[in-house]
Amino acid sequence: MNPNPNIAQIASLVSDASRAAILTALLDGRYHPAGELAHMANIKPQTASFHLSKMVTANLVTVEKQGRHRYYGIANQEVAQIMETLLSISPPVEIRSLNQALEHKAIRHARTCYDHLAGSLGIQLTDSLLSAGVLSDVGDQFTVTEKGVAFFQTFQIDLERVKKKRRSFTHRCLDWSERRHHLAGALGHALLERLLELAWIQRMPKTRAISITPEGKRGLKETFHIDIE
Repeated sequence: MNPNPNIAQIASLVSDASRAAILTALLDGRYHPAGELAHMANIKPQTASFHLSKMVTANLVTVEKQGRHRYYGIANQEVAQIMETLLSISPPVEIRSLNQALEHKAIRHARTCYDHLAGSLGIQLTDSLLSAGVLSDVGDQFTVTEKGVAFFQTFQIDLERVKKKRRSFTHRCLDWSERRHHLAGALGHALLERLLELAWIQRMPKTRAISITPEGKRGLKETFHIDIE
């Protein structure tokens, strides 16, 4: 009897184009009904429901029931990280329309990677925190410095509360579009939530792309020395 985990089962689920499209759509960190995911994956609702059922059984996707409705989301950070890694080694998608080109550009500029920021904005924020001495880069983790403790306190992020979450605190996540690492983990999530709270960034409907508000452009410039065109 083979004592190893059944990697082939998970690999076969992810290798299907429709299931991969659904999982990629769910990297926005939100919960979606099957019909909406079917539209995103360009498949029939019945087909989406079939694929979602398989992925729920395999613990790749989780489901929440609200009355007669069901909403689906990525099961955990580990699944999201696997999908981002696969995206980083996958060949680029052929752009066939103006809408595709615009969405591709928006996603590369700023997007959610499950529950933290990615894309050019995610990399720039991470670089800014490293350059300012707020974070230091150690192995596969970022470390918050003494200067960083003071910075996050001023920025109204409670590090002690964030550290209590049962997950990695400051791990590095490989950005598929930038081919570099950005801040992830519980602190990456807290930073995303704080920027949303300040209304510096906004989630966009039916996409992982994030928009930066005029107030956000000013705030990012003043706090992180990031110039947004």
